Formats: sequence, structure tokens, C-alpha cells
Amino acid sequence: MVLTRRGMIFGLLGAGLCSTQAWAKGLQVEGGLAFGSSWRITAGGIVDLSAVRPKLEAVFRRVDEQMSPYRATSPLSVFNSIRRVGFAEMPPELCAVTSEALRIARLTDGAFDPTVGPLVSRFGFGPIRGGLGSYRQIEVASDGLRKGEADLTLDLCGIAKGYALDRVAEVLVDEGINSAMIEVGGEIKVLGRHPRGREWVGAVADPIALDFQPYRLVTPRDQALATSGHAANGVSGRISTSHIIDTTSGRPASTTLASVSVLAPSGQEADALATALCAAGVEKGIALARRLNASALFIVRNGDETSDVMTGRFSDYVLI
Repeated sequence: MVLTRRGMIFGLLGAGLCSTQAWAKGLQVEGGLAFGSSWRITAGGIVDLSAVRPKLEAVFRRVDEQMSPYRATSPLSVFNSIRRVGFAEMPPELCAVTSEALRIARLTDGAFDPTVGPLVSRFGFGPIRGGLGSYRQIEVASDGLRKGEADLTLDLCGIAKGYALDRVAEVLVDEGINSAMIEVGGEIKVLGRHPRGREWVGAVADPIALDFQPYRLVTPRDQALATSGHAANGVSGRISTSHIIDTTSGRPASTTLASVSVLAPSGQEADALATALCAAGVEKGIALARRLNASALFIVRNGDETSDVMTGRFSDYVLI
């Protein structure tokens, strides 16, 4: 499905959408800071969401403490600092996320590559230093990781936020909350239906607008929605260098593909696939999405205009 657009959809949506819905009777809202961004949960039901907050904050804290490359003491940073071939004992949670990252890497033929941290750093983004290796040189066990190259490093920034989204959803369900919209750093996961009986609605931002404007309104329906893209500079309206690496060229991805949004059953899958498809670029990314039958929205930059391409069943979930 291909559509060309000139205008924008105006209204208080997206980040403001949660606030608008929260004003409705019977909704509860909790939010805060995580991963250098924000999180927000809007939920229905009779369970006191504020009482669940400590468990939610524990999820964000645990993921950050284990998987942040900005923490020198995180297990991920410790693994990266080991300059020898061999096995290193690691927390089971880190191992599980690495296993899923490697699965997506294989699925996308390396378009998603959790070993590109040194390249990201080389172009001015991220703290990871090391050699350039292959994700195929990392092996996962339930209690640790093995690197097949001494200076190989691991970067889970393209999947960790989606993992946190999944764990937060699990906490809510375990606490008896089955109607909620969870937002973590712009990524969304939906549980059930809105208390009023309609679908929860999320927004995909217009990637070339200097302030937030919704580009598409989407009903995830018990799925996760993640977007990867190149935000315009707030001063010039232009993008100098992308922080997303094209793994085939080893250079920043082309900014002609402004953003990719993916709907998937899990936050991890949506997060990692959005990164992979954005890194692959317009033609290769669309071809890869079609091969995987992934539900994705590609927003392509054409000067001051945009066009979009939808793959899989993405169009089934679009309101506008």
C-alpha cells in the first residue's frame, strides 16, 4: 500500500494521547523517567496502579543496570571489557535478551546486528569501544555468553527498551490489569481494549515535523508498536548523520528512509525489527519486510514531502 501525503493530521495525540484518554472516567495514569526518556501507563480496571508502581520501576532499573552500555559496572559493559575468547557468566535476563537479539539478527540476515556498537561510536554515537566482529561469534547459554573473537562487543540498545515493555506488560497482567496502554520512550504496547469498549489508539509521529505531529493513528490490538528513524534537527530541520548503522556498508543509514514503524506480538521483536528495517534502507528494507511478512510502515522522505509504504497487515490497524 503506497500513499503520498502533503498535509499533517492535527490534534492532541501520540504523547498527548495518553493524557487525553486519562481524563476519561475510570482511567489511572502512572509515569516517570527511564532510559534517558520517559514512560507512561494508562490503565483501566479496579487495581490501584500506583500500588504497582514499585514493581514497574524495578523493571526499568533492572534492565538499565544490566544492559546499559553507559554504566561501566553493568554486566553488558563487563562482557564488552573482557578482551579474550571464551565464556563469561552473565545474568539470565541479559542472556535471554541476547538470545532474542541474535535470533532477529539471523532472521534479518544481519540487518539487525547487536555487535555494531563500535561503529555507532565511531560516528559519534554511543560509548562502546572494540573491534568489528560478527554476531555469529557470540554464543548464548542460560547462565552466560561466549565470544569467539577477543575484542567483540555487544550492544542491546536496539532491543532492550522493547524487552522492558514486555516485562512491564507481564507485571500488569500478573497484578490483574488487563486493559492498558504502555508507552516507553515512544514505543507502545497495548493490553486488551479501552474501558469504554473501543480500541486503544497510538500515533506514529511525522518524522520530518520539527515538533510532534501525528502521521498515522494506529490501533495495536494486544501488540507492540515500535518506531526507528532519523529525527529532524530542531534548529535546521535537517539530519546530518544517522545514529543507525547500515550493516552492509558499515556507515550510517541513508536518511531518505525517514522512519520505520513495526507492529509485532512482542516489544522486543517490534523494537529490533524496526531498527533492522530502518538500517536496511528503502528498497532492501521493504523487500525484507515483505519476505518476513512483517507488519511495517515505511515513511520515505521526498524533499519536503513524504510518502509511505505499508507491508504485512499494518494497514489493517490504521485508523487514519
